[in-house]
Amino acid sequence: MQWCLPFSFPDVENKIRHSEAIYLNGSCFTTHMGRYLSQAGFRVAQNTHGVVFNPLSICRSVQDIILQKQYCPDELFQLNEYWHNWYHHSDYSALESTEALHLMNQQILQHHAFLKEARSAIFTLGSAFAYFHLQEGIYVNNNHRAPHDWFRKDLLEVEVIRKALEELCAALKTFNPQLQIYFTISPVRHVRDGLIENNRSKARLIEAVHQLKEVYYFPAYEIVNDELRDYRFFDADKVHPNYEATQYVWERFKWACIDAADFPLMEEMEQLNRAARHQAKDVRSEAHQAFKQNQLNRCISLESQFPYLDLSDLKKQFRHDMSL
Repeated sequence: MQWCLPFSFPDVENKIRHSEAIYLNGSCFTTHMGRYLSQAGFRVAQNTHGVVFNPLSICRSVQDIILQKQYCPDELFQLNEYWHNWYHHSDYSALESTEALHLMNQQILQHHAFLKEARSAIFTLGSAFAYFHLQEGIYVNNNHRAPHDWFRKDLLEVEVIRKALEELCAALKTFNPQLQIYFTISPVRHVRDGLIENNRSKARLIEAVHQLKEVYYFPAYEIVNDELRDYRFFDADKVHPNYEATQYVWERFKWACIDAADFPLMEEMEQLNRAARHQAKDVRSEAHQAFKQNQLNRCISLESQFPYLDLSDLKKQFRHDMSL
């Protein structure tokens, strides 16, 4: 008996190689995929302005990266003690304005250099709803718990989204002609908007993306909500995909988008990361010390075989564990 409705979709033509840098931007689902890629040893940079849900804010974030935008004190505002910027998530807010500016500007400069050498850019669109700041006259990334009457909530039209994403793709191709651009729609349902409203929102995102040319669409939304489709694949809130669901989406992404020749190295890196998290009953035991030394030797060997790998953090962790 068949308990789900599996479906097939085309693989990307030029698959990602392990030596290539990958940039990600978008909703919280981006964080999950970025973590899987990092655990598999890929060089990853993500969410320059923090988690972003609407497509206009994603486009603004990438524009800042390309132009190496450096924010100034007069572009911040203070609310509830913290200094914020309307284009950034609250992860970049701080009690001191100088600290907030440092976080924002340093990340932009770092990601400018990273995106210039990346071979893949993956964008996860979360919602077609966007909040328009009435006084500033801009669509914001985050409302920073400001009063609701400061904003107008808009459901963006398909044409507005398509045009913004087309301009995004054109700017990226000019900035980095070797870039392969991926789009996906977050499978997380925005139930605070209402279920009907959420479906209208997701439909507009899907339609806009499918009007783009020379991009690859990875169907994360369809995998979770149509193929898996059962609440056993969701967290307690019945909204966010759980570990089994995100793991399944990762496996589908891996087979569709990553060169199978790199699977053994990815598994090796995943094993090393699991070893780094391993907690021994007694770290002083000879068996534990030998285990950590063996993992350190594996790191050194892999860096010798694959010069692009930087396993300094893992080596530092293993050396620290052996010194306890």
